[in-house]
Amino acid sequence: MLGEKTIREIVGRVLARSQADETEVLVFGLEERLTRFANNAIHQNVAETDAAVVVRAAVGRRTGVGMTNDLSDAGLERALETAVQAARLQPEDPHYPGLPDPVPVEPAPAFDEQTAAYTPDDRARDVAIVCRRAEGAGVNASGAFRTAVHEFAVANSHGLFVYHPATIADLTTVVMTDDSAGYAAGASWKVAEVDVVALGEEAIGKALRSRNPRPLEPGVYPVVLESYAVGDIVDFIAGMAGGMDVAEGRSWMTGREEGEAIADPRVSIWDDGRDPAGWPLPFDFEGMPRQRVDIIREGRVGRPVYDRRWAALTGRAPTGHALPAANPFSPWLTASAGPAALHPVMGPGEHTVEEMIASTDYGLYVTRFHYTRVVHPRQAVITGMTRDGTFLIERGEITVPVRNLRFTQSYVEALANVEMVGRRVHCERPDFTMVRAPALKISAFHFTGATEF
Repeated sequence: MLGEKTIREIVGRVLARSQADETEVLVFGLEERLTRFANNAIHQNVAETDAAVVVRAAVGRRTGVGMTNDLSDAGLERALETAVQAARLQPEDPHYPGLPDPVPVEPAPAFDEQTAAYTPDDRARDVAIVCRRAEGAGVNASGAFRTAVHEFAVANSHGLFVYHPATIADLTTVVMTDDSAGYAAGASWKVAEVDVVALGEEAIGKALRSRNPRPLEPGVYPVVLESYAVGDIVDFIAGMAGGMDVAEGRSWMTGREEGEAIADPRVSIWDDGRDPAGWPLPFDFEGMPRQRVDIIREGRVGRPVYDRRWAALTGRAPTGHALPAANPFSPWLTASAGPAALHPVMGPGEHTVEEMIASTDYGLYVTRFHYTRVVHPRQAVITGMTRDGTFLIERGEITVPVRNLRFTQSYVEALANVEMVGRRVHCERPDFTMVRAPALKISAFHFTGATEF
């Protein structure tokens, strides 16, 4: 780790040299260690240590961005010069809100010493148990187990400085036979909360039960969705709730009034960057405190998330959801990326998965969705496929595995057809977000095609 003292010194060097009217400095520190396994054996252990500095310079209402992982004076000066020169080449932005003044940000603990100190031997010990049990069951396990330390800092020429260290641990595993597969994943900022062995057993059991899948005709079926599949729904619904998307007509929120009924009353989805049950990051990438935002509240339309720019453009208050200034470092960004919800949650309900299955006369049990893509953003119509464990439910019991199906479904309509919500919320890290979701029973889900596997 660089540590707060060193990062303060780095940003101080940049700000002291800047001739721009305003200057912002982001620092991202990373120590990541990854154990990969395939065919029931660990085949790779890698580690990465890096730090990136992103400089945003404003010359009047023109802004530019430079980036470097060379933390020498020369490297920082080049990044600063790149940002200033880029700003001077830009047209004026009449909507540039300027950089913010300092605002108090309450810390949100997200650093776990055990996770930070987890060694390759520790990860190998956990993964080896999964591999041995998979081999004993006659199946092939693969996947990756990661532990990492992250540091985030934002500073600007108005005197703002915020710093946040965090740890993360996550496992993803796929277990396969010749004609079936099982999946499991979990994440937490505390490695002790990622039960690698239990997740491995879950994937092994799913692969064994999925053998010899039968074809099934496409159609509209009741479904019981595991939390992995529901996590995809939550990620899309929250991901399309940015203030820019709403204002530009590219969101399911566009044209809908706050408080309008849109989903079953048991459905609540929110974003909360301070919740210790997720992966806390108490400020956004402008240094503003993150607020909890209710995106769907008891089945009714809530509010979008905003950064300062889109809040000013739409007459709303910022909610602390700015992404980093556009640059190659950010995996989520285009040059015009707006605010984003990075900590989406769907609230729990009162039912077990077993109760959902028992209440279903004829339907499908789906482990997760794969390769999901937007078809119609205004209605949140998504297409994708089932994967790694799809089963037929008959007379309240899971009976036989079925081949994977393609679906084309409005996620908004799916949430309107919710009949049961699971009482357990599961954490998964599909990308930079940390998604938390329960299982769901939905009365109607549109499957539009069959696959050959």
